[in-house]
Amino acid sequence: MTGDGRVRWGILATGGIAAAFTADLVDLPDAEVVAVASRTQASAKAFAERFGISRAYGDWASLAEDADVDVVYVATPHAAHRAAAGMCLEAGRHVLCEKAFTLNVGEAQELVGLARSNGRFLMEAMWMYCNPLILRLKAMIDDGVIGEVRTVQADFGLAGPFPPSHRLRDPAQGGGALLDLGVYPVSFAQLLLGEPSDVVARAVLSEEGVDLQTGALLSWESGALASVHCSLTGGTATSASVTGSAGRIDIPFGFFHPDHFVLHRDGHEPEKVLADPAHGPRTSLKHEAAEVMRALRAGETESPLVPLDGTLAVMRTLDAVRDRIGVRYPGEVD
Repeated sequence: MTGDGRVRWGILATGGIAAAFTADLVDLPDAEVVAVASRTQASAKAFAERFGISRAYGDWASLAEDADVDVVYVATPHAAHRAAAGMCLEAGRHVLCEKAFTLNVGEAQELVGLARSNGRFLMEAMWMYCNPLILRLKAMIDDGVIGEVRTVQADFGLAGPFPPSHRLRDPAQGGGALLDLGVYPVSFAQLLLGEPSDVVARAVLSEEGVDLQTGALLSWESGALASVHCSLTGGTATSASVTGSAGRIDIPFGFFHPDHFVLHRDGHEPEKVLADPAHGPRTSLKHEAAEVMRALRAGETESPLVPLDGTLAVMRTLDAVRDRIGVRYPGEVD
């Protein structure tokens, strides 16, 4: 970090999510984007010119070795997360890595091990966990506003269609609905209930062997159940609902970055709980960036909002779902 407390960021990859994150990051007064890297110099240079970034690298290693970079945001497709984030951690950089965190829990454990052995900060970019309204919802549920949680329902589906050449259909890039979209419903359920004790799942697979749509039923020893669904074949409601022994909370379209939710308590009129306008637009990614910078200034190596053990638990569930539906990616071993 600089002497005045600014955190210096590097951006690894130049796709859509990297652009969205960088656009929000440059609006934070205590953040400075100093470098960007891509697999090609041309792509890195174009991205740097778009956002006024001084250094553009045509390879990942140059960014990882740049001592003026405090933390790297890894925004590659998830099949490359292990290599990209691992390179940065080994070079001494802190890392914010997009979700799904890795292809499988084995890769995730390797990254967590690297971060902990090198004393580096590592966090999954699960922006939902840093969203102020989601944090308020969780606090209300933890305080018992709807009693004991009995069921969670959540879905995320895109209409497509996606051609076989698209990254979402490409096994080599970790394609399929589950890792790209299903990570949100699973993460939402586990935010509220922790890691499930049992997983049942079914899917429709593409000719390439990735899941076009997947449904899973997660269960806990408490008796709670979660029904989660993801799809590349239809635009779903992308909503969520949490039912407890004394009420229910409904979150409408875009449940993972809501502008409001509705609290239904037994014996009371429905209550609409709105996001604070001061927190910015619902699509803002600044909250996860702010959490990373808060943690770095505090000398923390992981975030209490997105703990690494929680990320590993989500990856175990995603692995269990893939085991049930028969999806395996190139290079994975038994």
